Amino acid sequence: VQLVESGGGLVQPGGSLRLSCATSGLIFDHYSIGWFRQAPGKGRETVSCIDNIDSTTHYPGSVKGRFTISRDDAKSTAYLQINSLEPEDTGVYFCAADLGPTLCTEDGMDYWGKGTLVTVSS
Repeated sequence: VQLVESGGGLVQPGGSLRLSCATSGLIFDHYSIGWFRQAPGKGRETVSCIDNIDSTTHYPGSVKGRFTISRDDAKSTAYLQINSLEPEDTGVYFCAADLGPTLCTEDGMDYWGKGTLVTVSS
């Protein structure tokens, strides 16, 4: 099983990014997908999750409104659209897969990608 994040980079405050999470080796529509991030010197936090069955979305933290999670089962890929980026959004963004509907917690994830770095700076 592989999860590969892409789309990170250096972006100015106020800008946008779309992160992708391409998966292989798993039956994608059996898995919910989560996005997590880790800011420099801090622990990892949950950003968003999307369920496998009905694409119910979860935004358990403080990012709702600027972040939008989505999935394309035909491409076995999930996405995270981030708008109005702030310097505090800087960090490594990870995607993870959870078999079945998800509680959107780190402990519940079965597989993880290696992350993509997002840097928000002028």
